[in-house]
Amino acid sequence: MGKVTGFMEFERQKDEYGEVAERLKHYKEFVIPMTDEKATVQAARCMDCGTPFCTTGCPVNNIIPDWNDLVYKGNYQQALNTLHSTNNFPEFTGRICPAPCEAACTLNVNRDAVGIKSIERFIAEKGWGSGWIVPQPAAQKTGKKVAVVGSGPAGLAAAQQLARAGHDVTVFEKNDRVGGLMRYGIPGFKKEKSIIDRRMEQMKAEGVTFRTGVLIGKDFPNTVNNWSKETVSPEQLQKDFDAVIMAGGAEMPRDLSAPGRELQGIHFAMEFLPQQNKVDAGDMLSGQILATGKHVVVIGGGDTGSDCVGTSNRHGALSVTQLEVMPKPPEQENKPLVWPYWPMKLRTSTSHDEGCERDWAVSTKRFEGKDGKVEKIIACRVVFKDGKMEEVPNSEFEIKADLILLAMGFVSPVAAVVDAFGVEKDPRGNVKAITDGEGCYRTSVDKVFAAGDMRRGQSLVVWAIREGRQCAREVDTFLMGSTTLPR
Repeated sequence: MGKVTGFMEFERQKDEYGEVAERLKHYKEFVIPMTDEKATVQAARCMDCGTPFCTTGCPVNNIIPDWNDLVYKGNYQQALNTLHSTNNFPEFTGRICPAPCEAACTLNVNRDAVGIKSIERFIAEKGWGSGWIVPQPAAQKTGKKVAVVGSGPAGLAAAQQLARAGHDVTVFEKNDRVGGLMRYGIPGFKKEKSIIDRRMEQMKAEGVTFRTGVLIGKDFPNTVNNWSKETVSPEQLQKDFDAVIMAGGAEMPRDLSAPGRELQGIHFAMEFLPQQNKVDAGDMLSGQILATGKHVVVIGGGDTGSDCVGTSNRHGALSVTQLEVMPKPPEQENKPLVWPYWPMKLRTSTSHDEGCERDWAVSTKRFEGKDGKVEKIIACRVVFKDGKMEEVPNSEFEIKADLILLAMGFVSPVAAVVDAFGVEKDPRGNVKAITDGEGCYRTSVDKVFAAGDMRRGQSLVVWAIREGRQCAREVDTFLMGSTTLPR
């Protein structure tokens, strides 16, 4: 907790952002860093609630009241140590987590929650700026070798934990840079890539080896980014390493099989966003998908769709429209009914504030165009009855569209990779592995474990970190017979 009466004395300290007109000129972060004074006030609002639902609402079970209290008292280094005890990468989650902890905050019952996410980011950046975050190499090596397939948050968390336990860890990434979705799926204005790079340097100093441009598996689909220059078989990994962790992403995008889908100008979000991230990194691209001077329609109302909106505005789109098939959520949830669980309510991102028309309960019927290029979407209004979607009679309308971005989520990991390992799958195509009890995170193949989106399906960075940490504990136990790694 912070100050006993703080929640009655202080209002929530909201994040401050750079001006829209200025931030649209670049792809850098625009959140104005929180000062020590504002962090103190924010942390002071953490009440002595008795049962900290924020901790259970957080997938990595951050000990939030403790580090709020430490921030309130100005003990930032100890706050960082407490935060790191449950979360390897608080600077990641402090930027791109939707903060289920805040939804669970006891204050959120009838007033604004504590700004937990902002405090988390503050603590992490205070640690980096003060030189407190340093490599933590193992005092003694075990001689065991672990391969981690995928360098997203699950793979990185597992790798760091296992390296600190003394194992020789090699992370394999099919793309040319480390970070997975955080590197190429999330725009720089939400999370600059130097944030990943500095953690990589720490992990290298702890003994982690990174091998980029290496595909594990075969027969990779062309609908998923693959910039590998080398292929290694799962069999070879199992031969060369004592344990293997499958920690790739849920990368198969959900498609829209409407008439006209083959027209030029219709792309998956994960074709569009990675290209801009590569350009931001200094790469030269030919044929980049650009929204410049175009009427852009984003199909999908989630975070990825929002990222497409922000990127399109920075390209200089003539207009941006975001469509969602589900009805418009309420602007304010019924807190006594849903608290402390994650509520369904209208969420407006900074990208939406930069310019976007949003429409709900809309289904795409077909795409139309000329000379093989898309020109418009024919859509209709829909309602849901008894769990089934029905078209509203006489509701058909059209939207001008030169560029259409499909951001409707992801259905599963890449089947070719999963099949190459020969592991059992669940009905959704994910790698089958339990998360509790004996044998958790183990696949049906000996020495092979799975964590993150490849196991649970499309999810959050914070869930990936949780699974990576827990999987590392199970791998350490498998290799050594016991473990001191936290769960």
